[in-house]
Amino acid sequence: MNLEVGSVLEGRVTGITKFGAFVALGGGKAGMVHISEITHTFVKDIRDHVSDNQIVKVKIINIGEDGKISLSMKQVPQSEDGKPAAQRNAQGEKSQPRNKTKHRPSPANTTPIQIDFEPLRKDQESLTFEEKMSRFKQDSDEKMHDLKKYMESKRGAMSRRGSSGRY
Repeated sequence: MNLEVGSVLEGRVTGITKFGAFVALGGGKAGMVHISEITHTFVKDIRDHVSDNQIVKVKIINIGEDGKISLSMKQVPQSEDGKPAAQRNAQGEKSQPRNKTKHRPSPANTTPIQIDFEPLRKDQESLTFEEKMSRFKQDSDEKMHDLKKYMESKRGAMSRRGSSGRY
């Protein structure tokens, strides 16, 4: 069996630990699916998503120099209906996770949205010097008021600690 990074294979879960699941790939080869590569959602207990002897589809994401094979279940291409590829137990039946939570695939579009700041700039450009100065003074006064409140609360806390202010 020729194992290459990026290939998708079926394998049988041979062991489950708190940090991942071991999967036999055939030909005497085995790899591990780390807990972070099980699904796109938070995994508290791996056994909620896989069970012993379950047949799963995995993608090879790394083959180390020492021969260790890193696998991923969440990077396996989705089926046409958007659901994860079918997983079967040892008898060939489709298996369901123990918990009833729905699997949410990662969003297909992860590009940031564009924000138009032009209206804000135009509003500021249309202000006169006096209006800009007034706005600046108001903002400055609010910041100074907040700072003064903060400093007074710090001083008040120190005097309440038992010191009477006298030596």
